[in-house]
Amino acid sequence: MPPQFSGLLGTVYRRGNLSFTPDGNSLLSPVGNRISLFDLKNNKCETLPLATRLNIVCVGLSPDGSLAILIDEEGAALLVSLIGKCVIHQFYFHKPVHSVSFSPDGKKFVVTKDNLAHLYHAPGKKREFNAFVLDKTYYGPYDETTCIDWTDDSKCFAVGSKDMSTWVFGAERWENLIYYSLGGHKDVIVACFFEENSLDLYTISQDAALCVWQCDTELDGLKPMPPKDAAKEKKEEDDEELLEEPKGEEIHGKADPSEQETRNKVKYSRVAKYFFNKEGDFNNLTAAAYHKKTHLLVTGFASGIFHLHELPEFNLIHSLSISDQRIASISINCTGDWIAFGCSGLGQLLVWEWQSESYVLKQQGHFNSMVSLGYSPDGQYIVTGGEDGKVKVWNTSSSFCFVTFTEHNSGVTAVTFTSTGYVVLSASLDGTVRAFDLHRYRNFRTFTSPRPSQFSCLAVDSSGEIVAAGSQDSFEIFIWSMQSGRLLDVLAGHEGPISSLSFNPMKCVLASASWDKTVKLWDMLDSWRTKETLIMNSDVLVVAFRPDGKELAVAALNGQITFWDHENAVQTGSIEGRHDLQMGRKELDKITAKQAAKGKSFTTLCYSADGQSILAGGLSKFVCIYNVKEQILMKKFEISCNYSLDAMEEYLDRRKMTEFGSMALIDEGGGGDEGVAIPLPGVKRGDMSYRHFKPEIRVTCVRFCPTGRSWAATTTEGLLLYSLDSGLIFDPFELDIDVTPSNIHKTLGQKEYTVAIVMAFKLNEKKLIQEVIEAVPSSEVDVVCSSLPDLYVEKLLEFLASAFETSCHLEFYLIWAHKLLMLHGQKLKTRSVKLLPVIQFLQKSIQRHFEDVSKLCEWNIYNIKYTLAISQQRGMKRQAEETPGDEEELDSDSDYLMQEAHKG
Repeated sequence: MPPQFSGLLGTVYRRGNLSFTPDGNSLLSPVGNRISLFDLKNNKCETLPLATRLNIVCVGLSPDGSLAILIDEEGAALLVSLIGKCVIHQFYFHKPVHSVSFSPDGKKFVVTKDNLAHLYHAPGKKREFNAFVLDKTYYGPYDETTCIDWTDDSKCFAVGSKDMSTWVFGAERWENLIYYSLGGHKDVIVACFFEENSLDLYTISQDAALCVWQCDTELDGLKPMPPKDAAKEKKEEDDEELLEEPKGEEIHGKADPSEQETRNKVKYSRVAKYFFNKEGDFNNLTAAAYHKKTHLLVTGFASGIFHLHELPEFNLIHSLSISDQRIASISINCTGDWIAFGCSGLGQLLVWEWQSESYVLKQQGHFNSMVSLGYSPDGQYIVTGGEDGKVKVWNTSSSFCFVTFTEHNSGVTAVTFTSTGYVVLSASLDGTVRAFDLHRYRNFRTFTSPRPSQFSCLAVDSSGEIVAAGSQDSFEIFIWSMQSGRLLDVLAGHEGPISSLSFNPMKCVLASASWDKTVKLWDMLDSWRTKETLIMNSDVLVVAFRPDGKELAVAALNGQITFWDHENAVQTGSIEGRHDLQMGRKELDKITAKQAAKGKSFTTLCYSADGQSILAGGLSKFVCIYNVKEQILMKKFEISCNYSLDAMEEYLDRRKMTEFGSMALIDEGGGGDEGVAIPLPGVKRGDMSYRHFKPEIRVTCVRFCPTGRSWAATTTEGLLLYSLDSGLIFDPFELDIDVTPSNIHKTLGQKEYTVAIVMAFKLNEKKLIQEVIEAVPSSEVDVVCSSLPDLYVEKLLEFLASAFETSCHLEFYLIWAHKLLMLHGQKLKTRSVKLLPVIQFLQKSIQRHFEDVSKLCEWNIYNIKYTLAISQQRGMKRQAEETPGDEEELDSDSDYLMQEAHKG
């Protein structure tokens, strides 16, 4: 059963507009070609299991929050159900789309592209063959359209343009408002907003100017157009039927209509104009949002500053700086309390509660690509290191980063947890290895070499006491003591840069790989002497020990993965993996992908928790999983389908080729807002200057979770998580003809609990197993556990671990786990290596509940102490009136309450 994509960590926002859900508790954020849903109330994040072909640039959310329209860079749209989390319909707009917005009644939506605005019937309101039916096309602006806003009753909408004009259009056929053009600005229109239940309008331009427009007509004053002549209407319908596709009605607006055309029509007048830049400091306004009920205007600037104003008086409430990068998107939730900001430059996502001046959410991914990752022993946390010099620790259940360490001055090359799970180690090109404490969130050890060295790899032994790091430039391995922080030894012997280090989990042996085509095994107990040297045919890139320590996997530059019995220095097998990498061809490559793949290889390896399979990744969009025993490819995971990244296509797109060469060579930007479209020579990961570049797809690190239930990969896209999703797959175990749900219920009715549990596990349906186990009385658990066959003890432990994550019967399942481990502990110990993932999965589930319950108990103890303190103060005031007997009673009550609290 293959793992399914379960989440994207490490990236919280790329580009596009942020959207709050109608309840105001969740936030939709575009992350590359995927969409993440941040549940701010429950502090969780979920990435939807769907993706567009290119990066998402705009998101339209329906007023009821059930549908979303995701549109990518080329105008391809996905209609997505946020309830079922699936794609309902696909549509192509043929041109890049600038913005999309549903009407407040949910019946229509407007899409702006080029200098047009298209009004479509919203899908889902009635049964239709085509989900996107064009109603009207509006012409008017001379340049590209930028923004949309609707009136509250969905009668009209406004569209802003780069030609510095704003247009008000009628969504229906109104006699006194077909179109209206508003000027008054000297720069591109960034946003336009209608006042609540009114046609009054605010327009905001990029040069930080706000115009307030007053309309002489109320919304109720809009008059419907008289019905058309019946014969003329029929002719138009017949013409539309002759066309292959109905084009809808076209409305052509004029910037300077004649006096006759404006007679008896709606008129606008500018009543005020305000400027945000008071002291002449030029600062581009980049994003804006308006909350109609509270009249709150939020504006974001290129310098990372945002302003809060109250309209229409333009009173400044706040002016704060949240970043040093431009604010790309702003959104306000339905209550007007929370404001979301997205900064695409650093990949920041912030949710600010403006009244209390506090952060509801503050997340930021790695600025450059992630290089390394490591799982904690219980699989609850993941640590990542990036080229931006930051070390971040992520919670796998909430998908949030909860601590960032910024002590390194250069790129981080390797990260790992110690066996306790409370210490994170990181190696960097700045010449230091640092140890971070996850209790106090501080850097408590810094390991350095006698001469400055750039560290390329890192390993820590199973006890967590010995730290080893390999150098790129001096070809040496440095060994430190975690306890004292002293340098214990310097291992010399390699004749090339050290590429990888790995400690044997069961023995005191260190394996080191180098570009000198050797793998050396160093014995820690024998004064770090070289125990064995394994000679390879090519430069060695990565080594990894099997979890039981009996096998060593080695990946070399020639694309081979070899397996070694390191005790006897004998090669036990090999996999030719070069063809499985399946490289893509970059836009500027002169040779084909097939030719380029000959020089490529796997750069990261990891064994699964049971040691039966191995994960391998490299400079391609695929991660391969091999069976070690059979040495065959089991599955290839395509980690991304985002064609906004380079090296995704196997063949060059001929539509992008001209007689002068690839269109990717053409300088499109000319140094504007988006930058120049040519990367600097030799730069793969993008330079730090303001140039537009296409990042190359690659996998830098793969790791299996110690629980055996999931694996993670650091890629150009971010940190991808894949987990076993055993929800919809029928997977019986030792099934025979008598094992049916009715027979299981019959056995359960006869109170033969052990037999019923065995039968339920044979059928292997989770709901049925849960029903059977929960039917066992707590007094019978001891007897059932003792009579359970050994084969089913492991299966029951695995079920308990998964049940802890969802069930509310905490004490009942804890009794089961306790009895099983007490009665079968000795037998389980003999198979500890095989059972380790299951036990760690169980530990992870129990630990999470322990943390939640202990916080609750501490809070309750604090509340009881506070209540007692208040009651004792009041008791002292009334001491003169009370009898001694009453005092004793009060003291005995308080003692009893404290005892109960501590028991809890």
